[in-house]
Amino acid sequence: MSWIGRFRNQFRRTRISSDLDEELAAHLHEAIARGRSAGEARRAFGSELLHRERSQDIRLLPRLDALTADVVFAWRQLKKNRVVSAAAVLSLALAIGATTAAFRLVDAVLWRTLPVVAPERLFFLAVSNSGAEGRLPYNEAFDYPTFREYRQILGDRADVMLLGTPFRQGAMFDPSDEPEPVYRQFVSGNVFGVFGIQPALGRLLAPNDDLKPGAHPVAVLSYDYWTRRFGRDPKVLGKTFHIVKDQYEIVGVAARGFIGTEPGVVTDVFIPSMMNTQALDSPGWSWFRIWVRPKAAITPEQVRQPLQAALMREQQERIKTLSSDTPKQAIDAYLSHAVNLLPAASGASDLQRGFRVPLLILGVLVVLVLLVACVNVGNLLAAQAAARAREMALRVSIGAGRGRLIQMVLVESALLAIIASALGTLFAWWVAPRVVSMLAPADDPVRLMLDVNWRAIGFGVALTAAVTFLFGLAPALRASSVKPMNALKGGEDLHTRRRLMSGLVAAQMAFCVLVLFVAGLFVTTFERLSNRPLGFSQKGILLLETDFGAKRPPAVPMQVAERLRRISGVEAVSLAGWGLLSGNGWIGTVRVAGRPIEVLSPYFLDVSPGFFETMRIGLIGGRDFRAGDGAPHLEGRNQPVGGVGIVNEAFARTYFDGQNPVGRSVDVRQGKDLNAPLEIVGYVRDASYRNLREPIRPTVYFPMADKAGGTFIVRTANDSLTLAPLLRREVSQAGSGFHVRGIDTQSSLVRRQLIRERLLATLSMFFATVALALAAIGLYGVLNYSVVQQRREIGIRLALGARSAHVVRRVTAGIFGMVFLGLAIGLALGLASGRFLEALLFGVKTNDLSVVAAPILTLLCAVVLAALPPVIRAVRIDPAQTLRSE
Repeated sequence: MSWIGRFRNQFRRTRISSDLDEELAAHLHEAIARGRSAGEARRAFGSELLHRERSQDIRLLPRLDALTADVVFAWRQLKKNRVVSAAAVLSLALAIGATTAAFRLVDAVLWRTLPVVAPERLFFLAVSNSGAEGRLPYNEAFDYPTFREYRQILGDRADVMLLGTPFRQGAMFDPSDEPEPVYRQFVSGNVFGVFGIQPALGRLLAPNDDLKPGAHPVAVLSYDYWTRRFGRDPKVLGKTFHIVKDQYEIVGVAARGFIGTEPGVVTDVFIPSMMNTQALDSPGWSWFRIWVRPKAAITPEQVRQPLQAALMREQQERIKTLSSDTPKQAIDAYLSHAVNLLPAASGASDLQRGFRVPLLILGVLVVLVLLVACVNVGNLLAAQAAARAREMALRVSIGAGRGRLIQMVLVESALLAIIASALGTLFAWWVAPRVVSMLAPADDPVRLMLDVNWRAIGFGVALTAAVTFLFGLAPALRASSVKPMNALKGGEDLHTRRRLMSGLVAAQMAFCVLVLFVAGLFVTTFERLSNRPLGFSQKGILLLETDFGAKRPPAVPMQVAERLRRISGVEAVSLAGWGLLSGNGWIGTVRVAGRPIEVLSPYFLDVSPGFFETMRIGLIGGRDFRAGDGAPHLEGRNQPVGGVGIVNEAFARTYFDGQNPVGRSVDVRQGKDLNAPLEIVGYVRDASYRNLREPIRPTVYFPMADKAGGTFIVRTANDSLTLAPLLRREVSQAGSGFHVRGIDTQSSLVRRQLIRERLLATLSMFFATVALALAAIGLYGVLNYSVVQQRREIGIRLALGARSAHVVRRVTAGIFGMVFLGLAIGLALGLASGRFLEALLFGVKTNDLSVVAAPILTLLCAVVLAALPPVIRAVRIDPAQTLRSE
């Protein structure tokens, strides 16, 4: 019979059994019909049961039949030991759920490939630098002139594409409506063609749409936005909408599944890069990524080499413009720059760069929690297997092989793992979106594709199998190695079993200490960073990012600021290029006579009069800006014109040895080899500028110049968000071209600076709590098992006059030795992990006494609490009752 037929028979066992009964009866009747007696026929026929089993083996699959029987028996065992089974399932479900959720996040952010043709051939450019100015190891942002240059250099070697950073702006599909936020992305005209993306409706952007500045105001919607906003209405083609002052016509919808190239951001609208007219001829306007796809037979290195040569030529030219007193360190930094082609199969985004290491660390933490859970369940099953020693011995005595016993115990473990995986999957499905919500503020959330795919399914199956072997293999091997004679006589080697369980306790404690240690580092980092002085008052500050429609002299936006001051509830209004801690930065070069140029260049920021009062940044000396003050600049034929500025304490310490700099002059670089004089008229307190993590840097504040946009800084008396609609309307009515493109609070900007630290602190503390609870439960189980196994011995000792302290020492000595061994191993692993975590820490070292002591004390308290019930049970044993029962 074929195996397919035998497999089908597994589901027709009742019929097969009935057929066998009829066949066996027919053989007996035939023998009797031939003249034999019934007894003689049965003796000649032999064992009816043996014939039945042999016949079933022919018609069924014996291994599958045995496996089915093991599943039924395993289910009965789980129901019989409900408390142990429930504890094991809940422990594993929590750990498996956390692991699955971590995988879904890491997969969505780092591993999921873009739905494009040959994603493995996609790269994006990045320039590595020495970090002399405190930047990240890779600079991925380029300006449009650089894209134009690189495209010309590469020629036919590669397809060169420009992809802007998705930016949230207000779009109006009806002039009478309020602007609704959309994520628009500027892309070069060849992007969709190179990616091989087909339109779901209409057409996509083509190279002809990206030839002349401002000539093709067309847009392509993403399928996701078309669904959410328009309900997949095909009449959307030809519809127009406004973003700021530009009107765009919708010409198509991208294919389903393509939501842009930046994990964490779902692009709504794609626009030709030539529509960003401000950036086309603006060197330094670095808001784009450059992507390349090498042509067939061209290697990435053949693409990189001509770009590296161009970068070196540019750096050599830049070095020629530097003064003779430029530090050698700065020159070496220029020469160390290198072009890199980074893989872009999974996209490229700030979320990936900022959260790659934190997500991988969280992945390690959940694996540690999973190991703690597996060790915990392994100990529970080992204790349960001890109670079944006689059962296993009996099975061996009647012919069960070791492989058969291993299979039976592993099936029980697999059933536990499957149930726990099902519950854990539900937990992961619920918790993953909650973790994503912690990656960004609620008003600008991260959007990730967390749908189920083949990787998630494969991971779930592999995880269930791995968990089964992690906690089930040791008990299975232990149960299968039972010696029938010793077990049936009650002479099982308990000491060997206790050593196994004690070793698992040591491993569990080591994992737990490591999780607690890392959690302590992240919690301390978050606490110290969130309590770091800002240098200004964030409460009640509202930031209005505003477009002026065209370059305006400072007096015009200041008239708008005066209108805002008259609104009830507004205390002060000023203007700046951008808000503090917004992530924007302007770095320039300053020269002081008699001093070499500093390697770490100062920050610049243009502000209006009243800025320091609005932000409540203390004025130490000098004065605030006045109407008519100007910043250093170039006029005519690159003629430098002097101006005034205000500097902070860090500037005074760096350039004037901490002395009051008011009245002194410095030179500010305005061109390749041109410097303009700057007179310092004010001296203010230090304030955080770009990032909470970086030390306060020298900062120069300039008076506002003619600009096409800026940020109104409004201090309100109460909750600033209640005034947001009124302020937006007032700015829009102030004059033609004025448009508020975004409103935010200063407190929100500060919270965004702490997102990564808050995420790491919250999740690591959650995992640490779970690991601590599991470790305590596991220790309790081991000690309780030890008391049960030594009950008779303890009763005899107590009857002979042993004191309670001796009993306690007898019960806990070996286990506590393993606890302290685990503490030492876990602490050593924690200290060794410091160098991997250093980049994520702030104001804390791995060898700080408080950080080292906290996990040890926490775990010791949990150990004491877990040990109390078994110890109390041991000292309360009644010797007479125990000996009588024996």
